[in-house]
Amino acid sequence: MEFNQTSAQATKAFEHIAITKVEKVLYTGKTHTTGGRDGAAKSSDGKLDVKLSSPGSSGSGTNPEQLFAAGWSACFLGAIRFAAGKFSVKLTGNETVDAEVDLCNSEGGYFLQARLNVTIPGVSPEVANTLVNEAHQTCPYSKATRGNINVAINVVNNF
Repeated sequence: MEFNQTSAQATKAFEHIAITKVEKVLYTGKTHTTGGRDGAAKSSDGKLDVKLSSPGSSGSGTNPEQLFAAGWSACFLGAIRFAAGKFSVKLTGNETVDAEVDLCNSEGGYFLQARLNVTIPGVSPEVANTLVNEAHQTCPYSKATRGNINVAINVVNNF
């Protein structure tokens, strides 16, 4: 794809490679980033305005791995709540997901791997596992990463 393509041309190119049929776009997050890992990112609605810093640097900003972890964990919690509704499970409202996203290097290439550590108090381990498995099937972030990166999902301290 050439950089001077119009938005309509870029969209057409994307539609050509799409693997999932889209019936309706529910939301589009739009950001503008400058400076790469040592820059800044802003959303088009002004609700996100962050400085970026490389992991391990002395910079004061966040990094893409932290942003990805925050987005995935928030989405995964929503998917757990959706699964609880599907299976008529009452939740306490104290469910948490601690996401860890690693930036890795091997043979000169970079890649990610992740762990989601899920706490669902007030349900049995079996129910917690059922909800987590269902959430992993429905969460858009889980779908996007499935088969692309190493992912471990752990149910912890759910009593």
